[in-house]
Parts: sequence; C-alpha cells; structure tokens
Amino acid sequence: MDQRRRAFLEDLLDTATPSGFETAGQRVWVDYVESFADEVRTDDYGNAVAVLEGGDTEVALAGHGDEIGFLVRDVTEDGMLKLTAVGGSDRTVTKGQHVQVHAEGGPVAGVVGQTAIHLRDPEDESVDDIGEQYVDVGATDAEEAEELVERGDPVTFRQTVADLENGRVAARGLDNRVGTWAAAEGLRRAARQDPDATVYAVSTVQEELGLQGAKMVGFDLAPDAVVATDVTHATDTPGAPADKGSGVELGEGPVVGRGAANHPAVVAAVREAAEAEEIDVQLSAAGSRTGTDADAFYTSRGGIPSLNLGVPNRYMHTPVEVLDLADLDRTADLLAAFAARAEGEFGVEL
Repeated sequence: MDQRRRAFLEDLLDTATPSGFETAGQRVWVDYVESFADEVRTDDYGNAVAVLEGGDTEVALAGHGDEIGFLVRDVTEDGMLKLTAVGGSDRTVTKGQHVQVHAEGGPVAGVVGQTAIHLRDPEDESVDDIGEQYVDVGATDAEEAEELVERGDPVTFRQTVADLENGRVAARGLDNRVGTWAAAEGLRRAARQDPDATVYAVSTVQEELGLQGAKMVGFDLAPDAVVATDVTHATDTPGAPADKGSGVELGEGPVVGRGAANHPAVVAAVREAAEAEEIDVQLSAAGSRTGTDADAFYTSRGGIPSLNLGVPNRYMHTPVEVLDLADLDRTADLLAAFAARAEGEFGVEL
C-alpha cells in the first residue's frame, strides 16, 4: 500500500464516527473521492455516494462509515459519566480503557473506571453491563462535569493505529472504515480502466444500528448490483470457538460470501474477476443473513442482486481489531476488477 493510500486509511481510522455521528468521517471520505469521481453527493443523514459515469449497467461498491461506541447517558453527583452503548459494544473490553468524549466544546479525555484487583472480590469474575460502567474525566462533581459534556455526547475508545509484523495493523474501528476505504479505492482503480458501466462508491451511515443507511441508499440508488464490503471474522486465533470456525485466515485474500443475501450471479461475477486478475479469494457460508449492509441492499426496491465481500479481521468489536493490509489492497483490486467487467443484468434466469 503506497503512502497516499495509507494516509487515507489512517485519516479514516483517526476520525471518530460512532453511529449517528459520522459527519467528520464522511467528510474525510468525500474529500478523497472528489478528486477522481465525476460527481459526489450526500443525503440528509450523511450517506455519501461518489459516481463514475458510464453506461446503462449500474453497480455499487459500498462500505459503512460508522463504528460502535457509547453515549453519555447521565452524570452522577460526583462527576462521573454513565454510559449507554451505540451498536454492539462489548462490555468485556471496556473497563480500564482510555476514551474520548466528543463534546461540542472539543474532545474531553477520560477513562472507563475499573476497581483495582486488590480491592475486588477474588471470587467475583462477573463483568458489569455497559450501563453500569462509568467514565472518569477528572471532574469533582456534576456541575464541573456538565460544563465539559452533555447527555448524548458520543464516546469512543482513544486508540491509535499500530503496525504489527508481516504487514498487519491493529486499530479500533477497522469495522468498517476499511470497507469505505475499499469502496473508494475500488472506484479510483476502476476509473483507470475506463469501465463501460456506471460505478458508484458508497459510504453508508448507521450500519451498526440496523443497516439503516443501506436501506436509504438502496431505495434511492437502486443499482443493478451491489458489493458491500465489510470485515469478516478470521477464525485463525487460539480463542476462536471450534463450532464457529470458518476457515477464514488473515493474509489469504478477501472473502466471497455464499448463501443468504449473496446473489449467485454476483458471486460468480466477482469470482470470475478474481480468477482473471489472479487474486486469491476465500469463501464463507451465510445460511440466513450476512450481518452486513448486503442484507439491506438485497431487499431494497424489488430486490437488488448483492454480495457481502469480507476483509478478514481478528478481534472484531474490540479496540484492537487486526487485519492484513495485503488483504485490504486485494479487496480494492477485486472491486475494481468486478466494476470494470460489469455489464448487463444480474438476475436469476429460470
């Protein structure tokens, strides 16, 4: 990954985008795609669409720009902030973490309190629900805390991007700024191939709250096919349950979903593009749902042929998600190859 692409990825990852508060991250994305898209537009909730004008066939490359997080639910008399979860936040990884409250007056640093091991009951290994946890910003009472923050302010982990060995990185919110990165990069790389189709790159909002942005975009855009890129579980770590193993590994390429929302014609088109460009892919099985924007796209309008394309990811919904940058680069190449070859319709022939 070259320096410009890496800088774009880090800009996305360094910008907090909890669901419902995605504006700053969407601005980063729009600023990037404006240099090569024919048009960029946004809707009232902040979904962003970049357009590469072409022929009658229309395909969309999508990712969601929001991340999980928290909101300030209440302020206690002693100045502590009580939390509520945004999306699928994991209560087992929150305590003892640095966080940032994104207040109107600017970011406020805090920590999620954890009673010292010396003071805890050694026989009690229970984990408090997020609603029972609290953020300490150093305030001495409610009045002081309320001068800094308001109820409803978003809160995210304060994490930086860390380079690991073998081209791997760790960060919070790889889910799913990597999907929006791949959509943007897929469009840029497709533009260099002068595709016959009209190609859209899409960064949706509020996926973590029930695929809400994809519902809006799917209805409004109604393309002939959508490839929704999201992270997918790499189960190549010691802690992965045996009954949930998928065979997906870091460094072995993007993951093409099969079953459920994954339309067989789009699956075939993406696999053919991968073979033509000699891009290694992995396969995954989705028996009932993908858990991604693909689930919303494929039921929009009268049905949009859709595919969930996964980037292998370890430790999803924690502050230390891990992926292989080579997998991400290949994902963008595959999206571009699919878009460059897209033609005709993708419906099932009976």
